[in-house]
Amino acid sequence: MTTTTDDIGGMGPLLARISRGGQRLRQADRAHPWVLDTAVVVVVFLLFCLPDLLHGHDGGDGDGDAPRRLWLAFTRLPPAAMLALQAGLVLPLLWRRRRPMAAFGVIAAVFVVQWSLGAVLRADVALFIALYSLTLHGRPRQLPWACGVMAAGMVLVAVRASVAVSVWDALFFLLSTAIAALALGLTVRIRRAQLAGLRDRAARLEIERDQRSRLAAAAERARVAREMHDIVGHNLSVMITLADAGAYATATAPERGKEALELIGDTGRMALGELRRVLGVLREDPDGTPRPPELSPQPGIADLPTLCDGVRTAGLDVVYRTAGDVDALDSGVQLAVYRIVQEALTNTLKHAGADTRVKLSVVVEDTRLLVRVRDDGPAAGHPAPPNEEGHGLVGMRERAALYGGHVSAGPAPGGGWAVAATLDLTPEGGAR
Repeated sequence: MTTTTDDIGGMGPLLARISRGGQRLRQADRAHPWVLDTAVVVVVFLLFCLPDLLHGHDGGDGDGDAPRRLWLAFTRLPPAAMLALQAGLVLPLLWRRRRPMAAFGVIAAVFVVQWSLGAVLRADVALFIALYSLTLHGRPRQLPWACGVMAAGMVLVAVRASVAVSVWDALFFLLSTAIAALALGLTVRIRRAQLAGLRDRAARLEIERDQRSRLAAAAERARVAREMHDIVGHNLSVMITLADAGAYATATAPERGKEALELIGDTGRMALGELRRVLGVLREDPDGTPRPPELSPQPGIADLPTLCDGVRTAGLDVVYRTAGDVDALDSGVQLAVYRIVQEALTNTLKHAGADTRVKLSVVVEDTRLLVRVRDDGPAAGHPAPPNEEGHGLVGMRERAALYGGHVSAGPAPGGGWAVAATLDLTPEGGAR
């Protein structure tokens, strides 16, 4: 008879029900451990103790003279003594999982006393159950002692049973049964340890996955916050400066006030477009799927003249120059340069005020890119006390660090404020 794939597949629901039943049984056992231990004691009593109490040793229940001689060779105990020995063998099974060594020791002691009296009981099976429980739940260093006690007890039984069977045959049967109990306990223990290890590994992997997700979300939030700071901070600074200038010019030169309002509108629209591009990655459709962002080119070095024109309208006198092949730079490097320059000019506009002269240079030297922004405004106007750096300077340093570079900012020799950024253009210093 062959087993087909359909036969195996048809066992799926049965195996699933068995698995669910096993899970419910384990949950019930964890909630009420005494129930299972009591059930084991009751089953052992019904199967192995009750027949001795009801029928005694009536000549055995097997064929041939050997079983009859075996039962007749041992002492016939009165019911009270038999019940006492059975209780000593079976009742310790109640704590076989909580105190496995104590349960095994008590059962082994009663077992030796029983066989010393020359009595044989079916309840002796409790000793093998106790050995299995000790192997499964006890400490590994207790097993050699238990095995030694078990071997001595088996030798005692084989010698007492030699009137009916060969000592070697009895030893083979008894030691094989003991080894089977020991092997079964070790197999279940190793299997449980493997399952516990797999569950622990799965839990750790789940924790690591959640941590990676949180770190990725935090990094994305930091990136979006940095972009929004650069966009909003710069454009708001320009708009505030233009609004102040327009309010001042309204009384004296209305046409300049109108021009300032138009520039404010242009700056606001440009800032809104950049914000839409940055926030587009956070949008989701009603069904929860991410919505494709509205893509537009990232600003680069080619957009620096437009940036300079914008701050010039706000009152800064910007002198801009480049050296080297800046147009061939990677788009990521160009975005980092643009944001660093944008933040430096925004700080100058906020802290040094209008009518400040700024020298801006972007220079490519071999494998390095140098960005210099220096103004002639008062250095005291730039708040950068130690350990109290604002988000702008931190953002500039983070962008430079992505390309193996660094940013320094501080009072310039001879007055004013200077920001210097150095980026590494070697392949090893690229974005990572």
